[in-house]
Amino acid sequence: MTDAITAERLVKHFGDVKAVDGLDLTVPFGTVFGLLGPNGAGKTTTVRILTTLLRPDSGQATVAGIDVVKHPDEVRRVIGLTGQYSAIDEYLTGRENLSMVGRLYHLPHGYVKERSAELLERFSLTDAADRPVRTYSGGMRRRLDLSASLIGRPSILFLDEPTTGLDPRSRQQMWEVISDLVADGTTVLLTTQYLEEADQLAEKIVVIDRGHVIAQGTSDELKTQVGGDRLEVVIHSGSNLEDASTAIRSLADGELTLDVTTRRITAPVSGGSTILVEAVRALDATGVSLDDIALRRPTLDDVFLSLTGHAAEEVAVDADKPARGRGRGRKGAE
Repeated sequence: MTDAITAERLVKHFGDVKAVDGLDLTVPFGTVFGLLGPNGAGKTTTVRILTTLLRPDSGQATVAGIDVVKHPDEVRRVIGLTGQYSAIDEYLTGRENLSMVGRLYHLPHGYVKERSAELLERFSLTDAADRPVRTYSGGMRRRLDLSASLIGRPSILFLDEPTTGLDPRSRQQMWEVISDLVADGTTVLLTTQYLEEADQLAEKIVVIDRGHVIAQGTSDELKTQVGGDRLEVVIHSGSNLEDASTAIRSLADGELTLDVTTRRITAPVSGGSTILVEAVRALDATGVSLDDIALRRPTLDDVFLSLTGHAAEEVAVDADKPARGRGRGRKGAE
């Protein structure tokens, strides 16, 4: 079966900045595929190419087997897009917004009415359906925005940082919605700079930085690239930070990381739980008091820092502008 999304050697320039630099992707049907990277990494530019909002300078891409450059109208019939920023009208009600989107898609009135009611219920918006969107919370707006992208029952859905700016509860609700969509057979390409989001949702993750792929695999495979466990020690007094570092340095397999603000020392280690016992003994021998000590597996934050040399939240370049439009026939302006 043809893959849901393919991209081969995609390149896109904005002036002197190469926003996408020879990017390759393969997304199977019925999966959540995570495109992970910081602001400016090329995520949004990639999504805009795949959803026909931008033409690549070179390379090729297909969605549902359809060439995105040669047959953009056919691509728009099978996709949905929810961008970084809400594309709904805050002066209309939630129900009116969905009706408007249905008309833009030239869908039958009866279908739109029925589908709107279904989506409002599914996303827990029925009670607010006839209120102006300007009265909605941020989480409600994002759920309505996602509802609008699902009016035409797309088989492939692009979500460009769908939980940016949401509180933890709203983010968790959005994660549940995305999981339900995939369970129903929808293919999702999810861009995010939240590493825990990719860890939670994506079956496969591609990490991009400055426009090109730097790693790919499952969450566990990427964590394995970093290797080993992490010993984390939080000492009671910042004045003992150096003494504590000296005490556990011999137990580490690499360089220690010190955070003066949190009084935290992080060290790559091996040997399992016995390291905890050895660390406690070494620190006790130097008279250092602890607030906390733990052994943990590397997170995707560790992976990103290891692969790129900088944290995921750092801004790279300004070329990767957010797409404000939505797919399936709506060519949004920047």
